[in-house]
Amino acid sequence: MISNINHVSVNIHHGFQVNYAVFPDTETSPCYERDFIMKEKVISKSKNGMLALFLITVIYLLSILGAVVFVNSGAVLLRKICVIWAFIGWIPYLGLKVLKPQEALVLTLFGKYMGTLKGDGFYWVNPFCTAVNPAAATKLRQSDDVGEKSAPVTTAYAATGGAVNKKLSLKIMTLSNNRQKINDCLGNPVEIGIAVVWRVVDTAKAVFDVDNYKEYLSLQCDTALRNIVRLYPYDIAPNVDTTGDGIADEGSLRGSSEIVAQRIRDEIQVKVENAGIEIIEARITYLAYAPEIAAAMLQRQQASAIVDARKLIVDGAVGMVELALERLNENNVVELDEERKAAMVSNLLVVLCGNHDAQPVVNSGSLY
Repeated sequence: MISNINHVSVNIHHGFQVNYAVFPDTETSPCYERDFIMKEKVISKSKNGMLALFLITVIYLLSILGAVVFVNSGAVLLRKICVIWAFIGWIPYLGLKVLKPQEALVLTLFGKYMGTLKGDGFYWVNPFCTAVNPAAATKLRQSDDVGEKSAPVTTAYAATGGAVNKKLSLKIMTLSNNRQKINDCLGNPVEIGIAVVWRVVDTAKAVFDVDNYKEYLSLQCDTALRNIVRLYPYDIAPNVDTTGDGIADEGSLRGSSEIVAQRIRDEIQVKVENAGIEIIEARITYLAYAPEIAAAMLQRQQASAIVDARKLIVDGAVGMVELALERLNENNVVELDEERKAAMVSNLLVVLCGNHDAQPVVNSGSLY
């Protein structure tokens, strides 16, 4: 969260009120030095759509009836009013709004923010109010850093044959950008993909404080991912500080995926706070070396595994040889000089450490 922010309310012309935020520390602040923060205003007294529909319909039918009845009467003024209303009586119907659960509608009147409709129901508002949603015709764009390019952005306008749905979804949604190729802290290129779970919590900020909150979120996810991944090695590496405290630790992308995901989530949240978006969770969905170094890194991992396995085998073989010599001496089974002990140790180590099964050879002659 941002601290030490001085908020000042300023009234400007047309009765429009905004909150003026000043960040005293411009170097450490993640936002701009000065920023106008839009304040969400929920309209809660317009859930009367059914009554409005009934009254508008009755008045409209009465105007048509009056235009017919007053044709041959002397009430010329009433007849003109009825005729005019018969032509323009459909305008109030534009104020009827239907919202489903977890939907919102941001309304403006001649450019002025009037408020936000939230919650399911049948509403009636000023018919001249306009719904605003710059991201209504936008599908979240995916990055093209790795692999094939993303398909062109499809719009709700094309999908619905011309009608763009201006409603904002307040549901929990998932953003899964394409895999990105990023260099880790050791300079090795890795491919990584994340899934971000998010939702809109402040409709005014989402609509007015950023140009397109969906594309803004997608871009901030990519930049935050790069900022965090470059701090970690793919595997545990010596003398690497991933926490910034100046002390080497064992953090890595592969071994500390939960910590990395949490840091990515926190980084994204800071960047999209001014867009009225809440980041619920971020998870790593794909992690691998880039194809150009994958084969070399696989050989390196295999060599490391072979060395560790050989070390374990040798340690076990030495222990078995020591145990065998001790048992022979304790039970006085045979007395061996140093030369014969060396030969026995050599033979046992060859048998125990060899890659293939030993072939027995029977010595029918003298040991000497």
